[in-house]
Amino acid sequence: MAWEAMTSHRKRFPQAIEFGHRVRARRHELGWSIETLADNSGLHWTYVGSVERGERNVALLNIVRLAAALQMDAAELVRGIIP
Repeated sequence: MAWEAMTSHRKRFPQAIEFGHRVRARRHELGWSIETLADNSGLHWTYVGSVERGERNVALLNIVRLAAALQMDAAELVRGIIP
């Protein structure tokens, strides 16, 4: 089975996509790989990748972990994202 077929069943919400774009943009600003962000946040690299693709409804604890690893306030990652 093709990888696209295995992941295409996940519904992506605009808010999750925007959050993922913000995480990826900050990671790129820091010059980090997904693996580096995963190591610094205590999350698995495949989870971080799915967050960046907007495939996850990220729990508050993981938003805080990602923000701390990205050296920013969690509010910056979610500010202005409309429900």
